[in-house]
Amino acid sequence: MVVLYLRYIDDIFITVNWPSRHLNKQIDQWNTFDSNSELKAQAGHSINFLDIYIENINAYLFTKVYHKPSYEPYYLPFNSVHPMHMKKNIPFAMFFRAIRYCSTFKAFLDEREDLRMALLLNKYPGKFIDNQFNRVLKKFNITQPLTNNNYNMIRKNIIHDTIKEEKIPTDHYRTMFIHFTYCLNIRTLPTKFHALWNKYFSESPINEIIPVIGTRNVQNFQKQLMKNK
Repeated sequence: MVVLYLRYIDDIFITVNWPSRHLNKQIDQWNTFDSNSELKAQAGHSINFLDIYIENINAYLFTKVYHKPSYEPYYLPFNSVHPMHMKKNIPFAMFFRAIRYCSTFKAFLDEREDLRMALLLNKYPGKFIDNQFNRVLKKFNITQPLTNNNYNMIRKNIIHDTIKEEKIPTDHYRTMFIHFTYCLNIRTLPTKFHALWNKYFSESPINEIIPVIGTRNVQNFQKQLMKNK
């Protein structure tokens, strides 16, 4: 019996309560359905699926962040010419992933410190890193530091709240997207644009349109080196 089935593009994750020989036989049968695709089994008590490591330890699922052997601790350099919100989102998202993926407090601590070291190597200030880590906790109204005693409960609440979140769909008929090439000299352009928009169009029917300001990265030598790395 298939207990769980997950798929992301060409990666499939299945949990079954069959002997491994039955699973291999079933995969051989699936491979007869389409000659253009071939499934290969990687069965066992532990598996890597995308960026998560999963291990069955006496019927208890242990999980943590999985890094491929080719992984390098390279992120967007802090001194690069990119909008600040992009630099904030990197430690925020990676710390958030660490909490969601790491099923034990020890695994979380190991991932957090590896992440901190990688960010420091990419010139992120220590205080900046801590602020973005704390921003994750504030997002979920967590006012106490994570400890071995409260980690499981807080992690469970974060996962539950994440599932409940509903993404508000974009109304493309009432949204105007504006992109500009980002550089330090015009980093305040979005704020000034919205101020001018409200000043001149607040009483106009066009004010029903919602302007969304986006950025393009400047085409410089540093970006090309990063792109080709």
